[in-house]
Amino acid sequence: MKKYGRTYHLPISPGATSDDKIMQSVDRLMVEDIVVTEKMDGENTTIHAAGCHARSPDSRYHPSRDWLKAFAAGVSPMLFEDERIIGENLYAKHSVAYDALPSFFLGFSWIVGNVIQSWDDTLERFGELGVTPVSTLYRGAYRDGLFEDIAHAMNSDTQEGFVVRTAIAFPESDMPLSMGKYVREGHVQSETHWMQAPLVPNRLA
Repeated sequence: MKKYGRTYHLPISPGATSDDKIMQSVDRLMVEDIVVTEKMDGENTTIHAAGCHARSPDSRYHPSRDWLKAFAAGVSPMLFEDERIIGENLYAKHSVAYDALPSFFLGFSWIVGNVIQSWDDTLERFGELGVTPVSTLYRGAYRDGLFEDIAHAMNSDTQEGFVVRTAIAFPESDMPLSMGKYVREGHVQSETHWMQAPLVPNRLA
């Protein structure tokens, strides 16, 4: 079981807590081709050739993982040993309720060996596997004020935030430099962890 790396917060992210890591520089994101995708409020999950696992070290049974395990059973046989598909298990409501999801699993990363593949190759591989990607909010060149503009355009009631990455491939070890996230202020609004709360399923479109 290989744990997906941590995505650091962008310096402008208001949702960073004392336990979070913040990017020291966004220089690697100041390029001609970046991708900004919606950050979904689910459970980070890896699908691999032998099955699937959540990023959380808490691996005890939870009914929200039943659908994901069934979905992964159809994807895993098509994966090579060194491939990993990373995405969000959105079956259970966490802090944001979704009522029109295209799927309960939305992918955002395709890793081969220790390299996060380019966004174009990732979308192509997702298409082959039947994995629905997260929504793309922006694709193009970096400019001053871009991240602030995207944050301002988001609906804080229905969207958790966004993730920005370089469109080209990069090593997993470069995640703190080549990828960052913005999380809305006051994102976690309940003192009860979602795994201890009654299961409230999200809804598909």
